[in-house]
Amino acid sequence: MNERIDALRTSLRNQRNRFRALPRTTRWGIWLAFEAAAVVILGLLDLSLGVGAFVLLTILWLRKIEDLRIRLGIEVALVVALLVVEPSAGVLVAIGLALAWVPDRWRGIAVPATVGALAIGYPYYVDDLFTIPLLGPFPDVRTGVVMLVYIMMAIGLNIVVGYAGLLDLGYVAFYAMGAYTVAWFASLQFSGETASGAPVRTFHFGAVGIDPKLGGFHISIWLLLVLAGIVTALAGVIIGLPTLRLRGDYLAIVTLGFGEILPQIARNGDSFLGTGFNLTNGPNGITPIDAPGFGTHLHDLTGGFLPANYITATHADRIFFWTALVLVLITIFCSWRLRDSRLGRAWIAIREDETAAAAMGIPLMRTKTWAYATGAFFGGVAGAYYASFKSATFPGDFFFNISVFILCMVILGGMGNIWGVIVGASFLAYLDQAGLANTGAWLNNNLNLKIDVPLYEFGIFGVILLIVMLFRPEGLIPSSRRAAEFHEGVADEPLYDVTH
Repeated sequence: MNERIDALRTSLRNQRNRFRALPRTTRWGIWLAFEAAAVVILGLLDLSLGVGAFVLLTILWLRKIEDLRIRLGIEVALVVALLVVEPSAGVLVAIGLALAWVPDRWRGIAVPATVGALAIGYPYYVDDLFTIPLLGPFPDVRTGVVMLVYIMMAIGLNIVVGYAGLLDLGYVAFYAMGAYTVAWFASLQFSGETASGAPVRTFHFGAVGIDPKLGGFHISIWLLLVLAGIVTALAGVIIGLPTLRLRGDYLAIVTLGFGEILPQIARNGDSFLGTGFNLTNGPNGITPIDAPGFGTHLHDLTGGFLPANYITATHADRIFFWTALVLVLITIFCSWRLRDSRLGRAWIAIREDETAAAAMGIPLMRTKTWAYATGAFFGGVAGAYYASFKSATFPGDFFFNISVFILCMVILGGMGNIWGVIVGASFLAYLDQAGLANTGAWLNNNLNLKIDVPLYEFGIFGVILLIVMLFRPEGLIPSSRRAAEFHEGVADEPLYDVTH
């Protein structure tokens, strides 16, 4: 199978080289004819789909216009036309085109700042945004929370897979451990009950909106987020130690086993190891889980800026969204600083050539262990926050498919690149939560089909990955180092496939 894929990839590469050898005017003419035909066909199916394709292709062609005055004129005309037809689309396109004019030395600041400002204000304008052709409306705020949780997990896995080059197929285990850490210490799970019905165990520390007489452990969610990260980091060390001598497929199998063990424990933990001790409440899961909040004192002290209790607060979904956004920003900052640190450079060296890294004095065991622990930490925090958001956790949330799903996000976006991983995670998470259902509705309404598209979810994700691996194996937004690995040199090609 791998030989066939390599042969197909080589054939496509040779065809692409022949096409590039044609004169530029010929190549541009072919592309324009092909894209014009595609726009017409899509417009016949759905006018908005054709208009969307036209706008997207126009923006892509703007980069090829060397005369800046002509380019600016086309951009202004495009923005004005969109403002008349669909104001929200015109504003977003105007912002994107304006960022392209920012000098390179400032673009590294301007782009993240703009994206951050748009993300912060998203709950306020999401209802006024245009409908994306084929994919449907933009995700609502609750869907946005889930997408941010997936982004956190994808960035965490990127540390293990993208930076250190360690294939991890059991990442869902850390997600599960974080969720159950919150469930154990912010619920009635371990309250017990006496003959008179009174709780056996009662411990409260920092929890908000909880009756002091309520049984069980009730600790502040903010403390539990940190605890969940620490617990999962320790688990990352435990899984990392026995796998340090393994590489490639063998490493993937061990992590896969770990990822299968913990969900089974969660599913059958209502009588842990046959002792009768109810650890996870089995298939019924643990619910309800205490809500996050800052308490009435901090709420009054900040003039109502910090909500006392997320559940009872006005616009609770917005507050959950902004909190998840803060956690994502912290994750991005930590990942960015780690990438450029001495430890991050050691991870990359191990990914490039483990033998050479060891010869240069990099301690393999300690460095790999730090990669597992760091990635697990963010996965645990994401799982803990998601459990508090849902106010419940169930074994069905932690299937092996989740590990593969998060790995797909990293591969699609571009391993090793934070912004690429964010794009890949956002896109696939949106498809999972709402996009595929909206696409199915569009297909059924416009083509008179009767297809339940979400049923073929993972098949569609597989097709997306296959296309990316064939045409852009480094991912949508790869790091410069990874892109160079895929496009420079011919060491991975048979000599008879090399073209001169």
